[in-house]
Amino acid sequence: MQAEEWKSISKIRLERALEFYEDAVALYNQERYRSAASRLYFAVFHAMRAVLALDGIDRKHHSGIISEFRRLYVKTGIFDREASGIIASVSLMRHDSDYDDYIPIEKEDLEEMLPQAEKLIQSVKEYLEPILAEKKD
Repeated sequence: MQAEEWKSISKIRLERALEFYEDAVALYNQERYRSAASRLYFAVFHAMRAVLALDGIDRKHHSGIISEFRRLYVKTGIFDREASGIIASVSLMRHDSDYDDYIPIEKEDLEEMLPQAEKLIQSVKEYLEPILAEKKD
């Protein structure tokens, strides 16, 4: 795939991340906390995929996306180390919300995670926007 195609994919994934974040907020406001947790995770997940697309990277498993993002973008300092903790927290919350019958997802859990995830997604957006706006010579 050509660089311009990967940029197009990156843009689509960023749009998806922003949409899923909005969905998470809407679900939170409807007090549908389990669903909000799942959408919040996928917002962060697609934000990571948007960044990795610029390197032509995609992985079959979620764990592969997370490890590549951490290796290439967090460990190198492109994104703050705090991003790694946010990723871990939303991943765990999503796992609990989707698969564990006995662990409730509470309003307070999301009150803490929504602004953290938003910060990460916004930092991805700020990182990507100038790259995606570049014209091919």
